[in-house]
Order: sequence, then C-alpha cells, then structure tokens
Amino acid sequence: MKALSNVNFDVLPGEVHALCGENGAGKSTLMHLLAGVYQPDSGSIAIDGAGVVKIADENHAQQLGIAIVYQERSLFGLLNLAENLFVNRQPVSSGGWIDRKALFARAKTLLAEVNLNFEPDTPTGHLSPAQQQMLEIAKALSIDSRIFILDEPTAALTLAETDTLFTLIRKLQQRGVGIVYISHRLDEIFQIANRVSVLKDGVMQGTWNTAEVTLEQLVASMVGRERLYEHFERTLPGSVNPTLEVRGMCDARLKDVSFKAYAGEILGLAGLAGAGRSELALAIFGARPVTAGEVLVDGRPIRITSPVEAMSAGIGYLPEDRKEQGLFPEMNIAENIAAACLDRFGGWLVKDNSVSSAAAKSMQRLCIAATGPEKRVSTLSGGNQQKVLLSRWLLRDPSILIVDEPTRGIDVGAKAEIYRTLRTLANEGKTVIVISSDLPEILAIADRILVMREGAVAAEMLAGQATEERIVRYAATSQEFAN
Repeated sequence: MKALSNVNFDVLPGEVHALCGENGAGKSTLMHLLAGVYQPDSGSIAIDGAGVVKIADENHAQQLGIAIVYQERSLFGLLNLAENLFVNRQPVSSGGWIDRKALFARAKTLLAEVNLNFEPDTPTGHLSPAQQQMLEIAKALSIDSRIFILDEPTAALTLAETDTLFTLIRKLQQRGVGIVYISHRLDEIFQIANRVSVLKDGVMQGTWNTAEVTLEQLVASMVGRERLYEHFERTLPGSVNPTLEVRGMCDARLKDVSFKAYAGEILGLAGLAGAGRSELALAIFGARPVTAGEVLVDGRPIRITSPVEAMSAGIGYLPEDRKEQGLFPEMNIAENIAAACLDRFGGWLVKDNSVSSAAAKSMQRLCIAATGPEKRVSTLSGGNQQKVLLSRWLLRDPSILIVDEPTRGIDVGAKAEIYRTLRTLANEGKTVIVISSDLPEILAIADRILVMREGAVAAEMLAGQATEERIVRYAATSQEFAN
C-alpha cells in the first residue's frame, strides 16, 4: 500500500497552506518526510530555491529551519516546562554544565508568547491537555524556523487558546515563515489559510485559494460527498421514566447539577472549556469523587465510587483523551477492544481465539481500517483509534453510554460513521450522552441539549430550539442576559 503517490506540494514564505484529507490520506506521512522522520522512496525536496536537499533526520530538519508540532503530544510529564522546551538543546555554561538561569529565561519568554502563565520550573504533568498542546507549540517556536508545520494543533484547544495560536501564526507570517496547517476543522481553514490542498488515498486532489473554494467542494474532494453533517431524524423520549437521573451533584467544580436522560435519545452536553462537562462525566462514571448528590439508574439510587461499579450499573464512558485515558497503545486491536469485558473471555485465562473473533466482528461493524485484530493500535490513524475505543463499549453493550469529544482530531468520513453508530445505539433503546465542543456536531446529532457554565446547568433545550448563537450566549453569559 502506497502512503503517498507522486505528491507535489509547496509552501510560500509568509503564507498559511492548509492540508486536508481523511485519516490515512497521507497528510502526516508527508509531514514526517519533511521533518526527517521518514525517507522518501522517490521524489525531491527543495528549500528556499537552493536546490534539492536530502533531510537525513529530525536534527537535520531543525538545522534546515523546519519545525513541526505533531498531532500526538511528545512531552515528558516528570520534567518541568523549561526542560521540555529545550530537550537535548539546553544552553550550557563554559564548563559544560546546563545553564539553568539562561534555560529558565528563554523558557519564560516562550511561555509568555503562547499565553502560558506558569513558572518554567512547573512540572509538565500539572498542565491540562490543552495547555500541554500550547507547550508543544512553544517548543517548536524555540527553533528559529523558516517552515512551521502544525498537525491538528487546535484539537485540544479552547476558543481562547485557538485565538492565541492564530495571533501567533499571523506574527510568524509577518516574519516570512511558511506555515503548513493540517486540520479536520474546516471552518479554521477558511479563517486562517491562504491556500488549501486536499490529499485522498495518498494522491493530491488539488490546491485552491481559500477565497475561491467552498466548504462543500473541499468535503467532496475529501470524501466524495458534499454534506459534512448528515441529517438524522430527531427522537423524543419514549418513556416519562428516565434511564439516568443525576440529582444535586457537587464537587470542587460541579455546582448542584441535576438532569435526566432517557432511553432512545442522544443528549448533548455543550459549554465552553472548563464548564465542567468532562468532570460531570467522570463523576457519573465513578472516576471522580463527589461531595454531594446521587445517581439513579432506572429509578434506583446507585452508589458509584469507581468505574467498576459504574460498569456494573450499565454505564460506559469513552474519555476525552484517547491516548492518555482510553487506549493501551502498545497492545493490539483485539486486546484493546476486549479490555472492558475480559470476564467474557475467561477472566485471567483469556482465550485469545475468542477475543480475536469478537474483535474481527467489531472491526467489520465500524469499518476499522487495519490488516487484522493483531495490529498494534498505536500504528492506526486517529480515526481508527477512536473506532477501536468505541468498539470496546459496543462489545460491553452498556445501557447508558457517555462519549466525551467522540470525533476530536478525526476526519469527516470517520465522523459520519461514528454519528451513525451513536444514532443506531439510540434507536436500539440505549441512552447516549455526547459531550462536544463542536457546536455544529451537537446540533447535528443531539435530540436534546444541556448547556453548562461554571460547573452548573445553565440551560436545557430541544435540538429544534437550539442555535449556535443561543448555546454560546448561555455558555458564556448569565442566564438572565441569554434570555
């Protein structure tokens, strides 16, 4: 299988050239070639019109002025921020020792540039996923680059952090830096990019000025259809009795949260970053202690103090960060899919054949692109990794499934498959709760929407009553003003 075939691509000084395509289209492979991680089988690379260069490795790429921010974070959690920013490039004194004063001074400047208000000696593990992504960007800035590659840079960022990044990109443009911007968030492409190219199955489909191409044309060139979000029939609860009820839940973040969710519906949880949506999901799943409140499943109060108890009560949870909280990257697909229900496969004496057979059926159901269940999950694209994580819960078959940012960092084709799967689960009588920062996504798939603000439920509305503007006003302002 060819990851790339006869691809021509260029980036001009001071421009943002966006690169789009489905997961597995070859975008990251192309960037790995430019960053010296992979070597091409054929073709050539030229920089600044100075002739063909052979990029030997990542260090050589940095020497040539190529900086890259990878989609998956590559930080050392036990090191501090300054040490992560200058890994293997620390300033040294005349005696050969690390010059910590110079290290911290340089780090402080970089942290300020990306609006990270932390001291350089702060342990990296104390930062949130979004803050760690900004640290990765600062790390790339530490290289005096002429070519700056960003691979899904905003997948974990808040709106404010995205604005900070865009301001930074414009500053780099003014310095004449050429920027390659890879993103599945197509609205960002039109906001920040000068040109956009589309890869499909390793073949370049075309390059356009963003002012001269439409969203529908981009989607069609990526996946062969024009609609980004499919139309799903809305459903209303078929019963007055909720499958899941939360009453008065409180902790350090949550403030007296109460709501009901019903069988056969998709309940959307919207809100700004920090509103408490993920904290609520973790509390329901028993992965976060609460100070007050109760959870009822099918009308019965359930004491949940651990994920094991939540799973026993028929609750499943697909976490926001698949890499850190969901997957076992060095294990294969079958082992990852079976992880939530090992008791079905012999407990401590797991029957490998049974696991592989069940995994193969799951792969077929969600169209997971891999050679077989024995494929290591870390080698899959982001979209296929997310499908593996969803397959784990489909195999477990919970009556209540909470999915946190289910389509973050995956392509539009994989998104559509996940949307259809979630709708199928609801049609089968499951209760599905979707947490998403993507408002078009919430509006496309949810039957009912809760808006959270500052740890509390600020509003509840049927999908037919909701608009992006209305959701944002409830999420960002007082309820009185929103009315």
